[in-house]
Amino acid sequence: MQNNFHLYILKCVNGAYYIGHTDNIEQRLSEHHLGLISNCYTKTRRPLELVFLQDFPTRDAAFHAERQIKGWSRKKKEAFMQDNWDKIKELNDLQKK
Repeated sequence: MQNNFHLYILKCVNGAYYIGHTDNIEQRLSEHHLGLISNCYTKTRRPLELVFLQDFPTRDAAFHAERQIKGWSRKKKEAFMQDNWDKIKELNDLQKK
């Protein structure tokens, strides 16, 4: 049986995005909603909304995607959630100038 790993993006009450990965999305969302993850950014920024979810075949792939996207600007994260790769390329090009 193949495990599924998930990249998820939560929108916090303050409008910020929180990005994480897990192999049990239901449990992780419950932990975030209840504030059970100590020292987590979301603990004091509830309620939360799940705004994006993507499956990966391995934990490494999900973790790599999380680390990459965490470093992106808000606009780039929003383009990613909308699957707008033209906008991501445009934002990359602007960043290089």
